[in-house]
Amino acid sequence: MSFKKFIKSVITSLELGDYKVEGKKKAIKDLLKKLNKRKRNLKKSLEKASDKKQQKKLKEELEILSFEIKKGKEILYKLYTKNKKKDK
Repeated sequence: MSFKKFIKSVITSLELGDYKVEGKKKAIKDLLKKLNKRKRNLKKSLEKASDKKQQKKLKEELEILSFEIKKGKEILYKLYTKNKKKDK
């Protein structure tokens, strides 16, 4: 997944209206922080949820967020390794 597609998918999933991209690495780091914060909040609400349907919905959303975090880390890793190769 490309950088732009990742940013767009995360912005829509987090429902961020006006998000400005300053730099690739900085933008991904910022989005990863927000994703991790949302993941923590989902885990807390999952513990408090008593309804089975609500628990299922929260688990699905948690899986999606975990996948988005994984993709973001992969993209960030690629960006860092790409810069190290250019430095040599």
